Amino acid sequence: MKIISKIYRSERHQGAYLYTCLDQGLDAVPALLKAKLQPLVESMTLVLKPGKSLANADIDQVLSSLNESGFYLQMPPVGSSSNFKLSQLDTHHFLADSDEC
Repeated sequence: MKIISKIYRSERHQGAYLYTCLDQGLDAVPALLKAKLQPLVESMTLVLKPGKSLANADIDQVLSSLNESGFYLQMPPVGSSSNFKLSQLDTHHFLADSDEC
């Protein structure tokens, strides 16, 4: 499966990136998550497919999350200087139903 993804960078939380399906954009991302990450800046558009290498994310997890919920949140690498912690987000509030990208 191949997905074209638009990736947004959080200006508030260094190292946090939000992958979205190109055709859905930020519509699939829950409002609470967007509020925690904003401002979001378009970073790049990538064609994602199994076997592709990503710098700080597992491609299979990214593809699975995009198919299931329409977005994937890439957290800053462990040990980074970012003050953004996964514990700041209650991921249960961010689950969203969506169609495949």
